[in-house]
Amino acid sequence: MPNVSPSGPPMAASPLTVAVLEIDEYISGLGWDQPARLFALVDTARLRVQEPGLAAQLGLDDDGSKAAALTPIEQEELPAGTALDEFLATIAWPDAVVGCAMTVERLMLPPSAEASVPEGLNEKRLTEWVAEHPDRQEVRMTVAVLRDGARESAVRLREKDSPSEVLTGAGLVPGLAEALAATFES
Repeated sequence: MPNVSPSGPPMAASPLTVAVLEIDEYISGLGWDQPARLFALVDTARLRVQEPGLAAQLGLDDDGSKAAALTPIEQEELPAGTALDEFLATIAWPDAVVGCAMTVERLMLPPSAEASVPEGLNEKRLTEWVAEHPDRQEVRMTVAVLRDGARESAVRLREKDSPSEVLTGAGLVPGLAEALAATFES
């Protein structure tokens, strides 16, 4: 069952949940209408030892008492005009990357609107139809996966844009989680 985040991660949050909520908070600070963004997730303690300059640049404290177990590192901007699934199929992560995360904004319809979708629409026309639907919802989804198979997601509705209204759960966005997990298959 998804959790609603009460300003900050839940008390017993896993390192992956903490990372997802940290990314959601960062992207939230940039506002809406953002492009999809990709993040590498690295082990913070390992980063401090192997890349102390980068750790210092990221503001990770030396004693580790305040740093999260996973550090998200934003990657270069996704190439314009490339479909998300095609882009993800080109990614190969180095061994130091223990997981990855992505944020995307989408328009969604409530289940009650599914019955009214006209048949035979191509993808472009379906996208236009959803964008014009009066019950559409704008959402930002942050999905993260680890090499070991762990998954976590955070979903924020634009109309309820508050940290206390962010839903979290491992299975909220299964398609994107599968696509991200595939980036670790060699």
